[in-house]
Amino acid sequence: MTVKYTEDHEWIRVEDGIGTVGITDHAQEQLGDVVYVELPEVGAIVAKGDASGVVESVKAASEIYAPVSGEIVDANAALVDAPQTVNTDPTGAGWFYRIRLSDPSQLDGMMDEAAYKAHAGG
Repeated sequence: MTVKYTEDHEWIRVEDGIGTVGITDHAQEQLGDVVYVELPEVGAIVAKGDASGVVESVKAASEIYAPVSGEIVDANAALVDAPQTVNTDPTGAGWFYRIRLSDPSQLDGMMDEAAYKAHAGG
């Protein structure tokens, strides 16, 4: 299982060609209390860098960008009723969606955990 990070503070955990996507702990701290999450439709095809969801907090709204290209195969419907899960467990139960990678080599240019921590300033 591989976990990679983007400069936009998304993470992707890949297992068997399927990536689970969410935002990092750093991102949820910057946002504050999350009050709303908009998820992509299952079956949607997204390209790396495309807006693929929205997370809103009491302070700001922020788009979620697809870290890789592929097909959305699952969305975390539990976040619709419990968006605060993004704050309490951003890298676990607070995941946003799962994507079937169309080009796994896109992971190559992404940061590992150590590089991401340096990028995020901590």
